Amino acid sequence: MKQYLDLLRLILEKGVKKEDRTGVGTIGIFGHQMRFDLSEGFPLLTTKKLFTRGIIHELLWFLQGDTNIKYLVDRDVHIWDEWPFEDYLQAEKLTVQFPRYSEAWLAKKKEFIERIKADAAFAEKWGRLGPVYGKQWRRWEGADGKTYDQLSMVLDQLRKTPNSRRILVSAWNVADVASHAKMAPPLCHTLFQFNVADGKLSCQLYQRSADVFLGVPFNIASYSLLTCMIAQVTGLQPGEFIHVTGDTHLYLNHLDQAREQFSREPRALPRLKLNPAVQDLFAFRFEDIEITGYDPHPAIKAPIAV
Repeated sequence: MKQYLDLLRLILEKGVKKEDRTGVGTIGIFGHQMRFDLSEGFPLLTTKKLFTRGIIHELLWFLQGDTNIKYLVDRDVHIWDEWPFEDYLQAEKLTVQFPRYSEAWLAKKKEFIERIKADAAFAEKWGRLGPVYGKQWRRWEGADGKTYDQLSMVLDQLRKTPNSRRILVSAWNVADVASHAKMAPPLCHTLFQFNVADGKLSCQLYQRSADVFLGVPFNIASYSLLTCMIAQVTGLQPGEFIHVTGDTHLYLNHLDQAREQFSREPRALPRLKLNPAVQDLFAFRFEDIEITGYDPHPAIKAPIAV
């Protein structure tokens, strides 16, 4: 994962400081590419331990077209909790009583998550994230009023017309971005495209906004996993994952953590094992996915900027 450490160094040395929507502030660059050969190992960061269970469950959640955090919360995955919780506080006029990241806020969030777990009606009302990835990937709404399952279309194209240059999924639905105030946030992973060459499947992602410390390691692993899963069900071998980022930044409250991570030596990449019996992308379950030989440095905690 030298590519990732090189990116950290580039931002720390040459990043430009900017204000941002969250109020935290960033330093960053614009426009960057990293390439990962999936035959060399699974690109799961080793300079800090990643939450692999969360990465896998989140991708499975996307693949089912789900946009409610209840699936994740029920499996003790909390990477999307902050956005519906903030929507809840604002709707109930509780933001002054529970200042963001205060002890009272943390206690109230824990109470909110417990209600999501226990109360299906509450979860249906307050656990929704709006038209995020699951909806765009599986239920894109067209101007004709029809919905389109982009991932199923990709699978069909890979099987029938693998040389096509149109095998892609767009998550940037302009109508949803413009009309839905409740989207958490407008989607960062805007477009990904597949390419077949010499029997190998590669995926290139364009990400408009990239939180390099917290988000990017998850993104690399998630889209690499997706590429390997799609390769298996279409009879191809994994090729490369190419990650192209637009606004590529470190939040100002992640700089010490980034420096700590940059000081660590990468270790050998783990390996991904998929259950070979699964030949339907949407039939994969958590137990069908195994990552072996993962020996990372300890985790480094950092707050999410909402």
